[in-house]
Amino acid sequence: MTPEYFFWLASVGAFLVGLSKGGLPAIGMLSVPLLSLVMSPMKAAVLLLPIFVISDVVGVWLYRRHFSAINLRILVPAAIVGILIGWGTASVVSERAIMFLIGLMGVVFCLHVWLRRGRVTVAKPAHRGWGSLWGAVSGFTSFISHAGAPPFQIYMLPQQLSKAQFAGTATLFFAIVNAVKIVPYQFLQPYTLQSLREAALLIPSALIGTVLGAYLTKRLTDKWFYLLVQISLFGVSVKLMVNASGWGS
Repeated sequence: MTPEYFFWLASVGAFLVGLSKGGLPAIGMLSVPLLSLVMSPMKAAVLLLPIFVISDVVGVWLYRRHFSAINLRILVPAAIVGILIGWGTASVVSERAIMFLIGLMGVVFCLHVWLRRGRVTVAKPAHRGWGSLWGAVSGFTSFISHAGAPPFQIYMLPQQLSKAQFAGTATLFFAIVNAVKIVPYQFLQPYTLQSLREAALLIPSALIGTVLGAYLTKRLTDKWFYLLVQISLFGVSVKLMVNASGWGS
């Protein structure tokens, strides 16, 4: 692998992260599988965490007035518990099994939504029980490989929030989750000066993606925004299942 190929691949991954932080959820999850083509998944996750955090700063500013406070109050504490569980079980947990189950849940959820298309559905309110469950799962899977979007979306999509509120809630939620992950990641695989330099080179791609993601989100109608979210969720979920099964190796 040449340095130029690695930089191009990593830049694409950072750009996808930026798009997700700009309001196009789930797309950023493709970054770790992409970099896993040339490095271990854990190393890819560690390399990309600074990019997630820096993109979060821009995303939080863009959506600082658009978020669901009640959902954040439910999801954030549960996600922190999930992160701690992921940290404590990092050496024994089967990453492939977890990824396959999360992918399967995402696929089943999307098929359920699409097969019911045309029927009148009532928006569901925030629910502490379900929110705590999916928040913990999201924190856990986010810690393993930045794959927290499907559990988050399974909980949030039935609420039928406005696209700005949905995107803002996702942005603030994962900004907090990523900040909490910094210390555990440092303990598991300490950052070196070289890895931080590599991450710094990816910042421009991530920032461009964040701004473009916000631009596209503002111009999409609610119908097309949620369809894009569902398609992204389905595609990423299938990718998780393929990677977990070894078919994509």
